[in-house]
Amino acid sequence: MFIIRFLDLKVPATNPMTLDEIIPYLPHFQAMLNTAAALLLGAGYYFIRNKKRGQHRLCMAIALVTSTVFMVSYLTYHARVGYLPFAGQGLIRPFYFTLLASHVILAAVIVPMVFSTVYFAITGNFSKHPRLARWTLPLWIYVSVTGVLIYILGFHIYTSEI
Repeated sequence: MFIIRFLDLKVPATNPMTLDEIIPYLPHFQAMLNTAAALLLGAGYYFIRNKKRGQHRLCMAIALVTSTVFMVSYLTYHARVGYLPFAGQGLIRPFYFTLLASHVILAAVIVPMVFSTVYFAITGNFSKHPRLARWTLPLWIYVSVTGVLIYILGFHIYTSEI
């Protein structure tokens, strides 16, 4: 601000977007977050398999933050928009709802698993951490990837006219 005042520069007034203006963009943002989480989890797995603990820790920490931002965004979106019916018809419906059901159930299951896995890592309990991580990682990746597939099906392939 000192430099702006010193040079007598005019700063244009900005009108930040309201939540109602941001809401339509949230599903796209959420798909990017889920994609990033899946890629970070894959990279974290690669690093730990190659005994690069620092890079593994960094990828997993960023994946955790990314998934947390996703959850806040997801809850915000659905608190405002509510339920959106799936517009697909025919054979895609049982596929979509099976995918959605597995995604929702595992998304609920994965949260305490992630917290426990992270807790074991932070506390240095490396007898329990890898044993639980063997289950947590594939489920977390599954939830992230199926989230993107659900987004593609619901927002790009079978869009509803609202």
